[in-house]
Amino acid sequence: MSGPERSPFHDLDSYVALPRLSGLALSPDGDRLVTGVSALNAERTAYVTSLWEVDPAGERPAVRLTRGARGEAHPTFTTDGDLFFVARRADGEHSEDDAPAALWCLPRTAGEAHLVAAHPGGIDDVQAARAADAVVVGASALPSAPDLETEQRLREARKDRKVSAVLHSGYPVRYWDHDLGPDFPRLYALGEGEEEARPLRDLTPDAARHLVETSWDLAPDGTFVVSTWSLPEARGSVRDALVRIDVATGERRTLLAEPDLSVWRPRISPDGTAVAYPRETRSTATTAPRIHLEVLDLGGDATPRRIAADWDRWPADVTWLPDGSGLLVVADEDGRSRLFHVDLASERVTRLTDEGALSDVVVAPDGASAYALRASYAYPAEVVRIDLAGRRDGEAAVTPLRGPVERPALPGTLTEVETTTADGVRVRAWLALPDGASDAAPAPLLLWIHGGPLASWNSWSWRWNPWIMVARGYAVLLPDPALSTGYGQDFIQRGWGSWGQAPFTDLMAVTDAVVARPDIDESRTAAMGGSFGGYMANWVAGHTDRFAAIVTHASLWALDAFGPTTDSAYYWGREMSPEMALANSPHLHVGNIRTPMLVIHGDKDYRVPIGEGLRLWYELLSASGLPADDEGRNPHRFLYFPDENHWVLTPQNAKVWYEVILGYLAEHVLGEQPPALPETLG
Repeated sequence: MSGPERSPFHDLDSYVALPRLSGLALSPDGDRLVTGVSALNAERTAYVTSLWEVDPAGERPAVRLTRGARGEAHPTFTTDGDLFFVARRADGEHSEDDAPAALWCLPRTAGEAHLVAAHPGGIDDVQAARAADAVVVGASALPSAPDLETEQRLREARKDRKVSAVLHSGYPVRYWDHDLGPDFPRLYALGEGEEEARPLRDLTPDAARHLVETSWDLAPDGTFVVSTWSLPEARGSVRDALVRIDVATGERRTLLAEPDLSVWRPRISPDGTAVAYPRETRSTATTAPRIHLEVLDLGGDATPRRIAADWDRWPADVTWLPDGSGLLVVADEDGRSRLFHVDLASERVTRLTDEGALSDVVVAPDGASAYALRASYAYPAEVVRIDLAGRRDGEAAVTPLRGPVERPALPGTLTEVETTTADGVRVRAWLALPDGASDAAPAPLLLWIHGGPLASWNSWSWRWNPWIMVARGYAVLLPDPALSTGYGQDFIQRGWGSWGQAPFTDLMAVTDAVVARPDIDESRTAAMGGSFGGYMANWVAGHTDRFAAIVTHASLWALDAFGPTTDSAYYWGREMSPEMALANSPHLHVGNIRTPMLVIHGDKDYRVPIGEGLRLWYELLSASGLPADDEGRNPHRFLYFPDENHWVLTPQNAKVWYEVILGYLAEHVLGEQPPALPETLG
């Protein structure tokens, strides 16, 4: 796992230029496999995704299929083997700069991609039936527009008159990083027509708000869609339903609409008779949610069947085997996101993979192989083949294919560590160590705390990449404390409603175990976290002085203010009772903070609104144990991004993010003179 003296992680320009894989599509005959590769544009200011074909047999090198200046997304194969995708391209009426995302086709035979269908609001997603000539797309439409001509006119009127107002009658009003409304998602069937003029037929004309942030699946024979359907509840809450939508008529039938229902990613069986999905129980202030796997018979009495109810893992995504006998399920486990086989007859769960985090699973039509993206903290996403036919004792052979991207060399090694807490609970973590760390040259330590909180450090992250820090001599500790997924329901329940208790003591316990190593320098340590990890960084700052510096990104600070202003207040309010907020809010301990803190926040962050960062910044300067002096001097800093969201995604802003953090740590952890700030900060 170690690399040469210099790696792409030593230089931030080289790092942000590394290509990244996403998505996977398999043709119905199993002969073609396509993935997306995101790379920097010529100006190095944005990532553009192109589509590449990977040989499922692993013999031929990957081939680039598309070269659009604005990129391509959502590849899907038709039964004829044509490749459909969504892209912004010049189309005769629009230039590349102002074209909405449209549906394009790259023929299997030969030739250039051609336009298939367009929508005034842009096309967001597409699915083609596996065994029929049927295609359904997702697109957002204005609720008062009865047809696409009116849709176009209304959009032009809003644009020309510079009207951005949205009148809401329901909740939510925004989500993660974008405002909701005035248009809302709908589903459209792709009709017959000329090569570049196929019409779209609205399947959900009354779907305003019901398809917000939804997920859906098209039946293999193309005759119907199963979709989640958002339903309003009292006091601003929302629950889900499952609906069946007939593609020929648009007729909608509710399949499941139980109280407190929360489901996602429904997947229709190969014969179209059942649908499988993960289902989450509703949490309370004292009881954590639980996620189960369910199968619903589409021709039965609408009573869902819970599968492997005693399996103490949370299914995240499901894929049917071609014969309908079982499911491939991805679930977090022990710092990985493994692939499991669930036999529907016996309900036996068998682990198929060990290493890495699996995603985007697709299955060959003969069921002998599956393909997926696999990543870990040792390497970013790569395309792999999973041998289902040849598995023995549960384990399936996993083979990396000849993809378009090679693994980058690392500047250190990855290992696992664990400890036992005072209450007898095992807590494990990844530890990334720099080359050269030894008893004679111990490395300074950075404790990184993951977000969620229902999450795990189990897969490569481009946004929180430890190897950049490792390249500069730091060891990076990535622990999974209480509330982390992949360790069983009791492990989640330990921290539920008590964020400042077991999650905090778990973090300190595993940090204690690591700093006891002779290759770690206990006198030079810092803590970092984002989102819930930022919350924990703030809590750590108010409850210990052991760290030389703390970096808090997109962090929760005052829980009583965060709860009603986040984008999904109804969800957080189920756990975050007034009593919980009072017992666990970091802002109540600001007077105890005597550690220099770097605060980072993006203004377009709707999950943790900017008010949290602004209040934290002011209270550090006015009420902490390290306040600003009479001349305003203080050791704290506030890195603010007016146009970034929860993650800081654009490459040059991400580069500044790393540069400022590295400089702040160099000053406060390493005791170096403050380095020059990035010149792009002005």
